Amino acid sequence: MASRLTNHIAATLVAGASALFSPVASADVAIDNSALSGTAFRPHQRTFGLVYTLPKEVNETLDATIKGLLREKLLNAKLDTEAQNHNIPHVTVVHIHSADPATPEKMLKALPKLPPVLNVTLKNFYTTEAAKGAGQPWWLDLGIVKEGESFENMMAFNTAATAALTPLRDGPLPRCTGPVYANMSDAAKELVKTVGVSGVNVIRDGKELRSYNPHNTLVYSNAKFTPELQKYWNQTAAEFNQILPNGIATSLKSVSIVELGFAGNVLREIYRINLQDGSILNVATGKIAMK
Repeated sequence: MASRLTNHIAATLVAGASALFSPVASADVAIDNSALSGTAFRPHQRTFGLVYTLPKEVNETLDATIKGLLREKLLNAKLDTEAQNHNIPHVTVVHIHSADPATPEKMLKALPKLPPVLNVTLKNFYTTEAAKGAGQPWWLDLGIVKEGESFENMMAFNTAATAALTPLRDGPLPRCTGPVYANMSDAAKELVKTVGVSGVNVIRDGKELRSYNPHNTLVYSNAKFTPELQKYWNQTAAEFNQILPNGIATSLKSVSIVELGFAGNVLREIYRINLQDGSILNVATGKIAMK
């Protein structure tokens, strides 16, 4: 019963988002999928996204438990660039590539109905590749427990946000092109063609297709993910799971429009939308408005 209700909510959200926002977004954005036929990554210009930034207390727990170990392991593995990468800790909703500097404002206007405050548990460190066999990029992630009402609300919002925001893209995410696209499954390739990125939820033939896997990323790397490096970081993930066996319970109370780097690391926060009252903080000016 709960599952059918969730699917109904997701479908309703997507239908509303598509009817209200997709035609307008599509009218002034030329979507170019030609990069998908190439063997190299599409040049990265600008990527924007919708994310939940992690609350202060979660970052403090991670800093106190694994941050020092993580930096030492990065340096020992000679991943100096990764050790210096800037990232605002977050859980991604959806990313889109667009060179248009007005994209954040368009995203703000296109946002579907917001979810309620999400009570989730971050748990289980693991490594993942953009596509098996592609070699790069790869990440060290901290997952989210996939159960409960908040998780279902998170999944439904991803479905709606994907429908509302991906029409604003100018083409596929660069990290989903070239060697990554060539090594993707057929299902992932179809998502990249139709919404510009894999790993999101969509409605197809009236059914919700879920591939969204919410998580927080701790390492973003474009280094070749050799068997040796994979073994090293899988062992690191196992050690971190011993340190935080119960994970970190938290509440996500806002969702933010951000700008990201090639691999998905958040470089700056632009708008922060409060899930409790819908107020919008312009991070650069400090001014708050109501949506």
